[in-house]
Amino acid sequence: MTATQDPSHPSAVARLEVALAQIHSPEAKNVFTAVFADSARWEAEAADRRAGAGALRGPLDGRIVSVKALFDVAGTVTSSGSAVLRRRPPAAKDAEVVKRLRAAGAMVIGKTQMTEFAFSALGTNPHDGMPANPRDRARVPGGSSSGAVVSVIGGMADIAIGSDTGGSIRIPAALSGAVGFKPTSGFVPTTGVFSLSSSLDTIGPIAANVEDCFLADQVLSGEVAPSRLRPASPGTFRLNIARGRLFDRCEPEVLAAFENAMERLRSGGLQIKDGSIEAALDDLAHIDKIGTFPSVELGATLRSLGLSELDGIDPRTRARIEAGAGILGTDYVRMVRLRQAAIRSFEQSFGNNEVFVVPTTPIRAPSTSSVAEDTAFHELNGLVLRNPRVANVLDCPAVSLPLPVDGLPVGLMLIGRRNGDRRLLEIASCIEGTLRPA
Repeated sequence: MTATQDPSHPSAVARLEVALAQIHSPEAKNVFTAVFADSARWEAEAADRRAGAGALRGPLDGRIVSVKALFDVAGTVTSSGSAVLRRRPPAAKDAEVVKRLRAAGAMVIGKTQMTEFAFSALGTNPHDGMPANPRDRARVPGGSSSGAVVSVIGGMADIAIGSDTGGSIRIPAALSGAVGFKPTSGFVPTTGVFSLSSSLDTIGPIAANVEDCFLADQVLSGEVAPSRLRPASPGTFRLNIARGRLFDRCEPEVLAAFENAMERLRSGGLQIKDGSIEAALDDLAHIDKIGTFPSVELGATLRSLGLSELDGIDPRTRARIEAGAGILGTDYVRMVRLRQAAIRSFEQSFGNNEVFVVPTTPIRAPSTSSVAEDTAFHELNGLVLRNPRVANVLDCPAVSLPLPVDGLPVGLMLIGRRNGDRRLLEIASCIEGTLRPA
């Protein structure tokens, strides 16, 4: 039963007004790039009418949803966090996922801030400003879906839709304390979405819980399940701790939160063993020696938009684009083939009832001041990308769950088998419930 069905819950109109008021509060600075108050109010009124008639459209009817600034929304410019794209004409129509959200009865409240072209992971943006981490305003929120995570934690949206090319949903979820889900590629259409990397881009939700991520994923993928998400039973799956280099350089607080969570899960009856994905990481290292897919493919995207010159782009972003410009076509083909082989090999290494677990990021949210200098920025940016990007290159579904901690948020990442998205969410729901404070 959704909130709009239950008379004890506020109406969609009332909840929307609370969210809009929050958007105009000082805490919401730099969270949104555009707010669709008028259309959202119309959608809220329509949702309340459907609820009164018992004619809800689906699992997101009457829910407040924000969308990242790289999604086309009819009548608005798709800036993708970059000053050089503000001169583009407004989008003629909604991106496919935005159409699906509206058709499902969601209230699309606005577009959220992001890093330039979605090409960095800390959340900084020299053009439009950075939203503060909602848990500690002196720290970065994580990116590239920076405004997305703050919109959820700050009460401005029930669910945020972001993109994830190397961790851009899961990193802000981990650093700011939310749930973030990245599906297997191809499940959610990317039509009408600015592309950082056509090879690695995926679309997914950030929410307060696994259930809301599941509901959003149904709408985004167009595959509405016949039943609600049921948590997996503890004895029906196994967690493989991916010991090795993904634990290198972990902060003591991250390691402590991770090990405490494993102990609680064992006490809850879950099967846990040490495992390894070192062979897969070796495969990824071979690709990295040649280059990265985003560096090559973003350059192609910009050229397709007539942007052959990189003037006006943040120098930190430009340096990574220029690195991809020197990669030959033959080298790119080799990267693609190496990735395909790595995906096949990793897919055969475990089954649908197994998931690999690691800290989502080895560190907690850095202070904003600590990333002001270029060398430190690039080092910390690479460090927070290190673990999440594995799931993108290997094309696996992955979810980040917030661990129970007293201080800054710490994320637990689950990596599932390719195309095993629903099973991964069932397992994530079980873990979420087991770790939930009594």
